Amino acid sequence: MRCINKMSSTDETIGELLQNDDGGPVCMVNLLKFKEKAIYEDGRETSLTGPEAYQIYGEGVAKMIDTIGGKIVFSSVVSGLVVGEVEELWDAVAIAEYPSRQSFADMIASAQWSELAIHRTAGLAGQLNISSKRLI
Repeated sequence: MRCINKMSSTDETIGELLQNDDGGPVCMVNLLKFKEKAIYEDGRETSLTGPEAYQIYGEGVAKMIDTIGGKIVFSSVVSGLVVGEVEELWDAVAIAEYPSRQSFADMIASAQWSELAIHRTAGLAGQLNISSKRLI
């Protein structure tokens, strides 16, 4: 199995996500890898670390998720690997539940999300974002 950290979804991946939309809740599992120091695309100077810049994004997005009827289910710093092998561990894991796949797609297409995403991009080296449904 090969894992490649990416920064953003594509029109194709969002299309696939929506194609499988049953109208019910969806959980997005985020495996996050941070930059040591935040780097803003607009070239601004900052003393923020990657995790600190991502925290600005995360706090704003948590409010957006709450507003649309979703919730942050879990977030944690990764402390080790018990089963399997990867070249490099992710730094953090977060799971957010959205009312539907469409609500997730609408949120990340909004101007409000785009404004917050500046901090996301500054702080993240890459991530995996996995859509999932609760079993119980």
